[in-house]
Amino acid sequence: MPHTALTSAAADAPLAAIDMGSNSFRLEVGQVRGARYQRQLYLKETVRLGAGLDAELCLTEEAMQRGLDCLRRFAQHLEGFEPGRVRAVATQTLREARNRNAFLQRASAALGQPIEVISGREEARLIYVGVSFLQPSDERRLVIDIGGRSTELILGQGRQPGDAESFQIGSVSLSMNHFPQGRLDAEGFRAAQVAAGAEIEEALAVFAPSRWAQALGSSGTAGAVSDVLKASGIDDGVITPAGLRWLIGRCIEAGHVDRLDLPGLKPERRAVLPGGLAILYTLAAHFDIQALLPAKGALRQGVIIDLHERLRAHRPRSGRRDMRDDSVQALQRRFGIDTTQAERVARVAMALHDQLSPQAAAEERRELWWAAQLHEIGMMVSHHDHHRHSAYLLDHVDAAGFSQSQQRRLGELVLGQRGGLRKLEGALPREGFVEQLLCLRLAVIVCHARVDQPSSAVRLQRRGRQVQLQAGKALANPRTRYLLAQEAQAWARTDSLSLALPD
Repeated sequence: MPHTALTSAAADAPLAAIDMGSNSFRLEVGQVRGARYQRQLYLKETVRLGAGLDAELCLTEEAMQRGLDCLRRFAQHLEGFEPGRVRAVATQTLREARNRNAFLQRASAALGQPIEVISGREEARLIYVGVSFLQPSDERRLVIDIGGRSTELILGQGRQPGDAESFQIGSVSLSMNHFPQGRLDAEGFRAAQVAAGAEIEEALAVFAPSRWAQALGSSGTAGAVSDVLKASGIDDGVITPAGLRWLIGRCIEAGHVDRLDLPGLKPERRAVLPGGLAILYTLAAHFDIQALLPAKGALRQGVIIDLHERLRAHRPRSGRRDMRDDSVQALQRRFGIDTTQAERVARVAMALHDQLSPQAAAEERRELWWAAQLHEIGMMVSHHDHHRHSAYLLDHVDAAGFSQSQQRRLGELVLGQRGGLRKLEGALPREGFVEQLLCLRLAVIVCHARVDQPSSAVRLQRRGRQVQLQAGKALANPRTRYLLAQEAQAWARTDSLSLALPD
């Protein structure tokens, strides 16, 4: 992308990640130098956000308050960090919660940082990024991460992730559904294993034992089970089917989570251990996992390492690429986008944005560039109302490196590339969005004939709410001038800005 504004933060400076999981929230500050990772701060709080989803899949006020209180405490440790050096991600509970936007608005204010909801596959990718960096190996690996409300499986070799999938089962959800009021019995474990097996059965071929040589367990459940087995003298920390059967037996003997008195088991893990244990045993049986090794890395380290690599990619002459640029190109190929037209629109849109918002943040500029490159992705579905199809695809397609939140912002931009603006009333007040949208819409108009246009085809000057179109090559074309006049009328029906054409 041309003229990329760079963050002032050095990529090698400390970076921070906030992992808003379904069971726990975690804050980590770390530093990446070459092939080394150094943790500088780690905080974890058991928030149980996933347990706060009601029958309508809405977060209760009590659960939201637990999360907000935790984020306020985390915020105290982020003072002095520039925004480009912090990334907060939310996972399955906020993928599900119907009132997530209301919570995210309050949560971002409490943390003092934007919060991104990431897709299950993006979560899986980031988990592998963390594990493969902290525990390097050239072996073909299966990485398993059992969270509160989702379980991720990832195949990979070296630093390169391969097939990845996220399943909507987790230690919190399975414990709540199959061990009510904390009761532990053989029937509950059998039912939990059937439920877990039904969810992962479709992936038997994808993650078959023939496709990997080593299995690693990342994050809380695998670590907790490994600690208990080691402290009890059952295994040396390696998780085996025999060790899992032994631990299930001890749970059934206890009869209730409150009576679980196991060496190495932290009190906050008791309530969710049964569900996580049932998932682990099911995975071991289905994929013939004879030894599961605890992994050193997890999502939070993956977020930091990925952020480090993004910052390095945008250094001048770095020779590196932002993974999201690669994802955009892959989507262009997949959906047969006219890349010549996309490049025309992107070039004009960026030139206009330079005039309108010369001090815009780097990420704001990148989002406009990506939206312009993908604004016709919906043409593969239908030429009629392609902007609506484009928005839907960008909301729902898997795009490595992008969060769900960022994809929705891109979707709003491409939805607004043409037609009335009332459909975007909720997005127009967002900082920077009006400028991005106006530049994209004007670029689409200027390039509507699908012939090359100079980036100076339209020039803009802004005074407060008013944007003045100045003389340019495009205004000499009567058809383009007609479309620009219609554009001015569309903006006149909003409270955002007014667009004036020269006489």
